Amino acid sequence: MVELEKPGFDAAAFLASAGLGREIIKLARKETFFSQGDPADAVFYLQEGRAKVTVVSPGGKEATIRLVDAGDFVGEEALAGAVGLRLSAATAITPCTALKIGRDRMVRVMHEEHELSELVMKFLLENSMRIQADLVDQLFNSSEKRLARVLLLMAEFGKPGEPDQFIPKISQETLAEMVGTTRSRVSFFMNRFRKLGFIEYNGRIKIHKSLLNVVLLDQLPERKPRGL
Repeated sequence: MVELEKPGFDAAAFLASAGLGREIIKLARKETFFSQGDPADAVFYLQEGRAKVTVVSPGGKEATIRLVDAGDFVGEEALAGAVGLRLSAATAITPCTALKIGRDRMVRVMHEEHELSELVMKFLLENSMRIQADLVDQLFNSSEKRLARVLLLMAEFGKPGEPDQFIPKISQETLAEMVGTTRSRVSFFMNRFRKLGFIEYNGRIKIHKSLLNVVLLDQLPERKPRGL
């Protein structure tokens, strides 16, 4: 009797389609994947769109702590130990399509298939590095440079063949939360970036590569003293 060879596991196919313990969901702009305090019983893999992760303090103040793009996982805290409660909320910034994977199913497949576990580990390490970079940014950079960095991250600079990028529709209040400053300061900096030719906006914000000079080379023109 000929023994049939077991088909190889395809992580991309697993994350692209519904199946046992996983379903494809679609969210409109401002719809939530999950809320703070919900049971952490599933992981989401974002197939299309963009989302944000936010936390709310006991006093009711909300802060945006992370942007999620297509190809990212969100709600990955479900993989840690026993099922706990969500420490944050995830909300769609644009219309989103995501694969919702039950915690038990995800853990089981990660144990059985090294390709998926390596993919998740790579994401977790990159996300950890991003968090460290965000912390350094908050500690040592001005709010103007922090805003420039957030805009560049949203525009995904570094992809070949894409010198200028539009970013998803986002309010100045949300940008202020991410930067750690006020809406009025964000408005001031955005107007300054526009006058310097770093960005354009007419309904949608377009980021120019020259904005990299603000972050990487500190080449922001000096402000002239008032009256000059």
